[in-house]
Amino acid sequence: MPELDTDIPEVARVARDLIRFDTSNYGGGRAEGEREAAEYVGAYLEALGLEVEYYEPIERRTNVCARIPGRNPDKPALILHGHLDVVPAVAADWSVDPFAGEIRDGVLWGRGAVDMKDMDAMILTAVADVLRAGEQPERDIIVTFFADEENGGVEGSALVVENRPEWFAGATEAISEVGGYSISVGDRRAYLLQVGEKALVWIKLVARGRAGHGSGLHPDNAVTRLAEAVAALGRTEWPIRLTDTTRQLLEGLAEITGDDAGDPDALALRTGAASSFIRSTLRTTTNPTGLTAGYKHNVIPDRAEALIDVRVLPGTEDAALADIRRIVGPDVEIEIVHQDIGLEVPFSGDLVDAMIAQLGRHDPGVPVVPYLMGGGTDNKALAGLGIAGYGFAPLRLPADLDFTGMFHGVDERVPVDALQFGQRVLADLIRTY
Repeated sequence: MPELDTDIPEVARVARDLIRFDTSNYGGGRAEGEREAAEYVGAYLEALGLEVEYYEPIERRTNVCARIPGRNPDKPALILHGHLDVVPAVAADWSVDPFAGEIRDGVLWGRGAVDMKDMDAMILTAVADVLRAGEQPERDIIVTFFADEENGGVEGSALVVENRPEWFAGATEAISEVGGYSISVGDRRAYLLQVGEKALVWIKLVARGRAGHGSGLHPDNAVTRLAEAVAALGRTEWPIRLTDTTRQLLEGLAEITGDDAGDPDALALRTGAASSFIRSTLRTTTNPTGLTAGYKHNVIPDRAEALIDVRVLPGTEDAALADIRRIVGPDVEIEIVHQDIGLEVPFSGDLVDAMIAQLGRHDPGVPVVPYLMGGGTDNKALAGLGIAGYGFAPLRLPADLDFTGMFHGVDERVPVDALQFGQRVLADLIRTY
């Protein structure tokens, strides 16, 4: 049953409030906009005594930033950042209203509960824990919330980095989403710390043919030509190709499981619900996501298009595109709609040690392994300023929750006690790092 406000911890209330702002991002500049959510975040930070700056380069696409002075100004600043937009949700597919922010039986439901209004709320309340106690962070903390991440950040972090680089003056490292959460490896719990991201290449396949009547013999059919290319690409089994990060991931999983047989896929399958997420990081992926052709049942169109979401390992972009051109054949054009960079940062150093230490303090004895994320975050935009980005949204999750399967999925939800765990971990990281 739904819970009363008085029974809900602050971090869950903040996440719930953020979910109730419909910040759906349809891509290509079509979005509800983040303005109201940004104003909510800004008001929360101002109530903590911080000076808040807004940047809205495009109407309703609002970004927010505040800087918290640290005890040691000689140390480089640390960025904690999140995004305020979400992918759309089809309400009819959900068990609950995706924008109601319903909390029942200790679980928060709604679009953004996983990606990433949960982390937004953990950042805000962790900062609040430190400041309300009259404390200072160890170093300057820069808190930033971006627009448009779900469209590759082209109307959000990319414009902020280009036009407001002073927001990040003195920063060398950043923390954001999709890392720091727990998975089940056999009967053991482990944490994934994200130290890399695959490159994104969104492409459009275009097939051309001769228009004509649907009743005729028609070998020069654009739809047929496109369908063959889409099927060939979608069914391609890309080979495993390990990077420094995925090698360390597999070594960590082998140590946890005692399985050193050397089969990366078999080892990844030992992670249960997270295995699909992890297996995708071992290879290129090419997933068809959209089709457009024709306008009437008995008219053969002269053009057909398909959208393909391509994710490639860092540094392999050109080789992957060459393979894709070979697979779809010479009669299908390839247009690059959007392309960004891949990232890999070391699974070592003071910040990594600090994140591992805080997980160990709050969940003793649980191993932490690095991983390369199949998707992307706003860390890619910050990399243009020489800032090393990590995924660390710490959540201690129940073993039977398919957390990774809910990214952009139906019935997104996160346990309230996992949000409280993340708030505590982040607050202690801010205090000590």
